[in-house]
Amino acid sequence: MSKAPSPHTAPRAPVLAAHCSPRVMVKSREHISWLDSSRSLMEQDIQENERLLLRFKYHCFFDLNPKYDAVRITQLYEQARWSILLEEIDCTEEEMLMFASLQYHICKLTMSSEPNDLSNEQDVDEVEAALSNLEMTLEGGNADSILEDITDIPKLADSLRLFRPKRLTLKPYKEYWFVFKDTTISYYKNKEASHGEPIEQFHLRGCEVVPDVNVTEKKFGIKLLIPVADGMNEVYIRCDNEKQYAKWKAACILASKGKTMAYSSYKQEVKSIRSFLQMKSLAPTPGQTAPDLDSMEMNSECFVSPRYAKKYKMKQLTTKILEAHQNMSSLSLMDAKMRFIEAWQSLPEFGIKGSKKDEILGISFNRLIRIDISTGTPTTTLRFSNMKQWNVNWEIKQVTIDFDQGISLAFACLSCDCKVVHEYIGGYIFLSTRSKDQNETLDEELFHKLTGGQE
Repeated sequence: MSKAPSPHTAPRAPVLAAHCSPRVMVKSREHISWLDSSRSLMEQDIQENERLLLRFKYHCFFDLNPKYDAVRITQLYEQARWSILLEEIDCTEEEMLMFASLQYHICKLTMSSEPNDLSNEQDVDEVEAALSNLEMTLEGGNADSILEDITDIPKLADSLRLFRPKRLTLKPYKEYWFVFKDTTISYYKNKEASHGEPIEQFHLRGCEVVPDVNVTEKKFGIKLLIPVADGMNEVYIRCDNEKQYAKWKAACILASKGKTMAYSSYKQEVKSIRSFLQMKSLAPTPGQTAPDLDSMEMNSECFVSPRYAKKYKMKQLTTKILEAHQNMSSLSLMDAKMRFIEAWQSLPEFGIKGSKKDEILGISFNRLIRIDISTGTPTTTLRFSNMKQWNVNWEIKQVTIDFDQGISLAFACLSCDCKVVHEYIGGYIFLSTRSKDQNETLDEELFHKLTGGQE
């Protein structure tokens, strides 16, 4: 909970413009105004009738199930929607149109006669599904198993294009033969040379995976920021089509977490990426008729940020939103909200707390990111899984964090109290210790021990 105004009414273009100006200051104020979770509201001078903003502080969500979490999904959707409209998180024009079309679809369903439709998927009893899975396993079937088969690790091998950005160079992408195995990418001059030594290898554990995609222009790229001793090694890989892109990006995402393609989550990750690309496509499905703009009642400026509302005339923007909407018109209300949340989570800046202008440290749910002030690009990534300890000197307001391999980070917070940073780190460490069991009891004592500070 934070002391920030909450926009409860339907968005209007002037309201959005007011909240977005300037973007960096809005983002900074939001992330430094969280209330102290270890103290009561009265202890923090919160007065009666004072307006507070209820938001999800930690961007680490357990499995969201439309059958049980309708309220939480709706809250998350609203938080995600406003973060897009207020430009608290960057997205491309293609992504903005996808978010706009999802909002339009959700608005239509909300105002319809059946707003409580949770999902088009058939309800499957979890116990029955588990028993069926066990039966198939005993009979020698190929049912999904919780235990990963680590003895047979799959690999990818494709012809891809590589670009290594350097100063004063305009060299284009160059084609190589790439092999992805375990958590490592190797590339060779050609397929025949892949039996020998690679030109270079990239170890992806702890790297940042950033999409470089424009579906309309058939551009399917992956940007890798790989940790090295003196900062980050920047590598661009270009795929030929969305199917190839989905496989390689999913493998990169798992490798960044220290996992291989043998994990069962790999197939789901590929499916999720392809579904996301399908939503971003502005081309209507073959056989669909073009929307009739004259019969539509839509204030399209309500569904995009002011930056994009100024770029197009109302009718042009409405046309683009309706074209994108045709790819998701069959989604149920809860499915559409889930797609919106998933797309929000896939954005490169998702979950990073901190302003690039006033701060050089971003805090995400699984890592700390040092950011170059002048360019706004990440320079170093430090994962919580490699953290040994963190300490706060409350007298001089300094935070010290020790990592594996003798890496240490010490900093003073200039734009907020160091308690805010301490709560984020402690909160995410606490969440990483929890299981996905919905019946698990919340250990409040451990949470306050990790986030409480000097009290």
